[in-house]
Amino acid sequence: MSSDPISAEDIAQFLKENPEFLQDNADLFASLRVPHPHEARAISLGERQIMTLRAKTKDLEWRLAGLIGNASGNEKIGKALNTWCRKMLAESDPTQLPAHIVRNLSDLFDLPTIALRLWDLPKLVDSEFTQDVNDLVKEYARTLAKPYCGPLQDQEVAGWLGSKPASLAIIALKPTGADAPFGLLVLGSDDPDRFTQDMGTSFLDTINDLASASLSRLSGAD
Repeated sequence: MSSDPISAEDIAQFLKENPEFLQDNADLFASLRVPHPHEARAISLGERQIMTLRAKTKDLEWRLAGLIGNASGNEKIGKALNTWCRKMLAESDPTQLPAHIVRNLSDLFDLPTIALRLWDLPKLVDSEFTQDVNDLVKEYARTLAKPYCGPLQDQEVAGWLGSKPASLAIIALKPTGADAPFGLLVLGSDDPDRFTQDMGTSFLDTINDLASASLSRLSGAD
């Protein structure tokens, strides 16, 4: 017999290696008392185990509620994008597409300020959507490998919005397979948590794909 004191780790290891111990000593198991996690009293081991299971169940319920909420939000956004796409497809005059994109995105996603600027589209001339475009703007668009999401950081293009946003998303419009973007779409929000740096950009990428494909109708000559 060892004279070394038995540690809690020794007891835990023994129970792991001998799971039949508690079954063979059921009376001992029922009589064990452990401290209550929130009160100054002792409770049975079985009651403590039930409390642990309830806490785990509650945590799983919260996680499930979060997943359901996210799924519902994604479904709502998906339907909004579908509606937006149908309206663009139904537009017979391609020169009306820039205004259509700004107006309907604002309505569908409840955004107070949206700005769109385009360049190198031969069918779009003398338009408000081609103003305030310079080489620095074009170069900035080329640096956006993915949409920018986050707080205002003195971006020049944020000046296109009607008011100063608390958060914004900036999308470089670039058709699939194109070498360079032909526009910038700026979405502004009064909510600082609407567009955050850690958010996913899959829906913004979809907006880019749909808007760019639609606006490509303005790229060729008659």
